[in-house]
Amino acid sequence: MKKKLGYIITALCLAILWGTIASAASPFDQVLLRWTKTRKFVDEDGANLEVKATYYSAEFIEALVQKEAKDNLWTQQEADNYKYKFLSTLHLDEMIPIQIEFINNGPTMHLGPFDIMAKLRIGNKIYKATEYDKRFNFKFQGKKEGLIFFPRYDEKTGKDLLKGQSNVRLELSANISPITDGKDTSFVWDIKNDNPQKLYQGTTATRIETDRLLKRLEKLRKDKAEEEAKLKAINDEISTIQNRLDELARQ
Repeated sequence: MKKKLGYIITALCLAILWGTIASAASPFDQVLLRWTKTRKFVDEDGANLEVKATYYSAEFIEALVQKEAKDNLWTQQEADNYKYKFLSTLHLDEMIPIQIEFINNGPTMHLGPFDIMAKLRIGNKIYKATEYDKRFNFKFQGKKEGLIFFPRYDEKTGKDLLKGQSNVRLELSANISPITDGKDTSFVWDIKNDNPQKLYQGTTATRIETDRLLKRLEKLRKDKAEEEAKLKAINDEISTIQNRLDELARQ
């Protein structure tokens, strides 16, 4: 009974300590804790691997922008410029970005090509990465980090893949390292309250919408030029055939 009571007291002390640490943490640190998941593996010889994955939710991105603005004493315009460039880099309107960090204190890791090592499970479907940091393809020990991107919309229907979903799961192959003991490494995020559209407000929204419309206009012009070239080719062929028919008629 005393031993059981000791366990309870220890657990309570740890809970109080964690609560104290969490309350003392900065707002950004608290957001980071919500969106960064960590897994650590240690083999019998002491070799170890730590894997961190951060889901770039609207809350995390906004907190990151505010932290950078505060740390660098930016004006509102400077903060808006950073946010605009950051969102443009993340391609949040098309993809789902996730930051992955490996701290490998074990056997050399060979992850290339990395897009076959990682997949995102949304509902009952699995999606392959559309883009990723190519540095993951090179063997390494120590620390390596970068972004990996998954599709946000269905390629055929254009449907938002996250609509109506409560969580997503990132799954890394067991082949990333022998330290994982043949098991996949997975991270799950609750995304039912995530709303990336909150990020697109004010001057940032205007600039990004302008970029989108310009890209759309450029694509339409390109499509028009291609269609006009096809039409010209068809007309030329019609003219050639008609000329040949006229020649045959005169014979």
